[in-house]
Amino acid sequence: MKRWQLWLALTLVALSAALYLLHYAIFRDAHHIAIYFLGDVAFIPIEVLLVTLIIHRLLQIHEKRAMLHKMNMVIGAFYSEVGTGLMARLAEFDAGRDRLAKELAAARDWADKDFLLAGRRYRDADFALDALRGNLAGLRDFLVARRTFLLALLENPNLMEHETFTDVLWAVFHLTEELAARRDLAACPATDRDHLAGDLKRAYGRVLAEWLIYMWHLKRNYPYLFSLALRTNPFDPAARPEVA
Repeated sequence: MKRWQLWLALTLVALSAALYLLHYAIFRDAHHIAIYFLGDVAFIPIEVLLVTLIIHRLLQIHEKRAMLHKMNMVIGAFYSEVGTGLMARLAEFDAGRDRLAKELAAARDWADKDFLLAGRRYRDADFALDALRGNLAGLRDFLVARRTFLLALLENPNLMEHETFTDVLWAVFHLTEELAARRDLAACPATDRDHLAGDLKRAYGRVLAEWLIYMWHLKRNYPYLFSLALRTNPFDPAARPEVA
């Protein structure tokens, strides 16, 4: 306890004692003082319950909601700067891209639970990504150019409150490092391409799953941003930001 806190506590106790003495000096009724004193002491456990368990819990819930709101702003920045373009590039490696695009085309009419269920399903889905289907060098250049932005996100202390998004960043950052470490991506042996395909799949599933959860957030709270996200769907080659 700090010195000023100790003095404040002593001052308050002394003030309370002085007021009790004043009360006794005026009314000369120790019985009345004792009744109310014991009544106040008896209420202390209930007061502790109300303050520490109920009110404190409500404040924690409010703070958590505020923190998640801030995190969704960070997630939005990630998809604006990196995520949407990354998904479009990763989709080039996906043999089942057309099927996925058809499934996501119905997202406009999804209920809340549909976004959450799809996010869980795609997170660890067994996507058939082939390192030879897409442009590894282009993907590498895209990610390396945004490495500073990714590192800045990893330094955000608020990420501790959002484990799934932290996993997304680690998967993307790991993929960036793997691609940047290779001098000639076109000359990778088959075993190395298989290894890269695993890194591609990990990043693909996590970025897609978190994107769907973020889309759910937009639909509930920012329908105009949700509309833009649908019109720039990275899995739809025909998607255009202009309103048709």
